[in-house]
Amino acid sequence: MTLFSLTMRAWLTVGCFTIALWSGAATRVAAADAPRILTRVFFQDDGDGVVKWADVHWAHPAKLGPVQPVAGFPKLDAERQTLVQMRSSGGMLLVGVRDESGGSFQSGWVLIDSGVRQESHGDHSHWSYPHSPRVRAAVLDAKQGNPAHVYAYDNVFYVANDKLNGYTRLDPTAIKDQDPADKIMRMAAFHQGGGNHITLAASNGFGFSTWIDREGESNGRVDVTLLKPAGNPQITASFQLPTGGIHGATANQGKVFFAPSDGIYWLAASEAPHIKPTAIHHLSLGMHGETPRRTGAFTTLGSYVGFVSGTGDDATLGLLDAGSKQPAITQLPLQMSEGNRPTGLTMAIVRGGKPTAFVFHDHSQDVDAPDNLSIVELDPNSDKNYSDAKIAAVIPVGRARVEGHGGHHSMDFDADRRRTILVNPGDGALAVLSLEEKKIEAEFQVGGTPSSIVCVGGRQEASH
Repeated sequence: MTLFSLTMRAWLTVGCFTIALWSGAATRVAAADAPRILTRVFFQDDGDGVVKWADVHWAHPAKLGPVQPVAGFPKLDAERQTLVQMRSSGGMLLVGVRDESGGSFQSGWVLIDSGVRQESHGDHSHWSYPHSPRVRAAVLDAKQGNPAHVYAYDNVFYVANDKLNGYTRLDPTAIKDQDPADKIMRMAAFHQGGGNHITLAASNGFGFSTWIDREGESNGRVDVTLLKPAGNPQITASFQLPTGGIHGATANQGKVFFAPSDGIYWLAASEAPHIKPTAIHHLSLGMHGETPRRTGAFTTLGSYVGFVSGTGDDATLGLLDAGSKQPAITQLPLQMSEGNRPTGLTMAIVRGGKPTAFVFHDHSQDVDAPDNLSIVELDPNSDKNYSDAKIAAVIPVGRARVEGHGGHHSMDFDADRRRTILVNPGDGALAVLSLEEKKIEAEFQVGGTPSSIVCVGGRQEASH
């Protein structure tokens, strides 16, 4: 080999090494410049009948990445199908689909992998976003009983199959990354129980499913079914509440709670399946004129169960400690304008350890009333008793677009509980609320009619 060849080889080696260094440095700079994700948001667009997603990025104020439909989401007929409730668990989301033909067209559910992963480190978690969301499985046909409610109890999904008088159980923790859609669909296990418009509580290994009937033999009826991974076609037992019209149910601290047309009923789940009338306890919400006050849905936080009732200046936030031997109700007046009603109750332990509740002031489109959000400090003196709850702030938000059961405000939190993302359906917008400052820090136009929202994940682990 000549001296010239050796010299050229040396120069080429040095040059390639230098280029490699530059390339590596450029890659590290690009990674450092990439925006860190604060949380990933999923929201239903009622106009298009699709679930969309975007990443919220760290900035001052926060920024929203590209908004796009979840890959593989089924094409729905906007005139004949609607999206209903959406829940998250273990990095998955389950979305209910209802049709306008009583379930005879196409109803069912869609399971979404959020693309978000959590690595627990005891007192905190690291969050990563390795891939975009995608549909893992979907069941839409004329055999799903037209779901209206979706629940998550103990990290397991439940879909109420109203017209089939039962519900479907799907455990996301049993699903592996390599499982194909048909295997996931076979994991969905049907349980008999409940009817017409089912609400559900799951506790102590049993499902407590309700009938909405206000008269007849199923007035106030609750069916008790033993929960099994493979499903259960047999109702274990049934009992009757003293009043019917049940339109809400939940479980907390080994107790199950129901919302009929008069107040709240509760019982210990351990009483199942042989429940005696003396085991059923009633909590009154008072009267509105000659009509008993009622609620329709529950929210839980720790040992507490929250709910709302009333309208206008009669609107209240209700709280009860499910961990108490004999739960008692605390009612906080929400002082809403005439024509408004409380909706979208959400409760969380926000950054700093403060338990906080959020209630929207909602109204129909033809009502001239303000769109506000009440922020409630649940435990001002930090004694773990919410009886001294108080309103900390009332802030204006964007517009709702209420049509039937849709078009309401909605909200959810990043995993770090520093911010909450609001949906303003009437403005086609999402908004970021700083929980520390109790004010809107950013608003993003996303178009359409955004409604129910779920946030998955917290601040992305920084690249090194």
